[in-house]
Amino acid sequence: MYNIYMIRYGEIGLKGKNRPAFERRLMDNIYRALKKLRSPSRVLRVYGRILVESEAEPSRVLEILSKVFGIVGVSPALRLPLEEEAICAGALATMKDAAARMLLPAGVALTFKVESRRSNKQFPRTSPELNGLIGGYLLEHFPGLQVDVHSPKIKVQVEIREKNAFVYADDIPGVGGLPVGASGKALLLLSGGIDSPVAGWMAMKRGIEIEAVHFYSFPFTGEKSLEKVRDLCRILTNYTARIKIHIVHFTDIQKEIQKNCPEELRVTLMRRMMFRLAARIADEQGALALVTGESVGQVASQTLESMRVINQVVDIPVLRPVVGMDKLEIVSRAQVIGTYETSILPYEDCCTLFLPKHPATRPRLEQALEAEQALDIVSLLAGALERTVVEEVQQPLL
Repeated sequence: MYNIYMIRYGEIGLKGKNRPAFERRLMDNIYRALKKLRSPSRVLRVYGRILVESEAEPSRVLEILSKVFGIVGVSPALRLPLEEEAICAGALATMKDAAARMLLPAGVALTFKVESRRSNKQFPRTSPELNGLIGGYLLEHFPGLQVDVHSPKIKVQVEIREKNAFVYADDIPGVGGLPVGASGKALLLLSGGIDSPVAGWMAMKRGIEIEAVHFYSFPFTGEKSLEKVRDLCRILTNYTARIKIHIVHFTDIQKEIQKNCPEELRVTLMRRMMFRLAARIADEQGALALVTGESVGQVASQTLESMRVINQVVDIPVLRPVVGMDKLEIVSRAQVIGTYETSILPYEDCCTLFLPKHPATRPRLEQALEAEQALDIVSLLAGALERTVVEEVQQPLL
């Protein structure tokens, strides 16, 4: 029935002179997201709105659009000529469709409201006049309707624009935020646990394009643990077109730390090496920051003292989107975005296999520097980077 989808955005509208650049980025991201449907699509722009035409199944279109960062709402709409008769008929069709999907208890009246906006001031009727015209038409042609301007069950919305009128009732929420890529690129340290995919999702919500780096400890971790990380990236591609993964072979570094350094400092030293490697990769890929799933106080390496010592090895910004969330909040977000069930699969990552019984929770920088004197850091980093494999995960076609 509907022939177009109306896209609403939030904070993009506050970007002033930069607004067109954000709109173009959002349009590009919408077009790339819809390519997975393998159906012809068009993305158009009118002032304050983005319009989408697609021949694909509406439920699939809505599912995809609701996951594009930058979109706060999507409405299937009728695009109509600027004629009162066509607008009233379209409002009636929209009302009937919305009412057919609404289950009301016996005896409860179906209430409605018409809300019109007229950006085209050449249209002969004002918004209040149009509300009265359409409301009267609906009451006449749909028995049992009652007007409720405060808390209607159905709100029929009409927009009068330069070339067309648009009529719709549904408003499917989007994820909001900014279009991915509008805020630059960052490198996500993706472990395979619960926290880091959520951190990546939250970074993308702020318009950051992410690439991922995963530290792989073959043969201590196997192919299943690596496939788990790929699966997490596939889930995240529901919100972005593709994610590049840098798979760093970390085993030699861990062995050297285990053999030559104090047991209680292993986690701190491993994280310092990970940050060094991630910063090198970020620089090569043009990424402006690192993103981690660290939350203050959650584990030994996530105390403020540990973070300070670990951060000392890089001068690139380190973003920690979940830093103020507790575990239950992170789990809840992981369930919403779809990563939780994959994250809890029982395949160990490279850190858990080398955990000491009593890791240092308040390491001092001088301790870490002294312990690292036993390591050939330059050689270890070079060896790990040389064996790094790069893969690209793309959103699956539907």
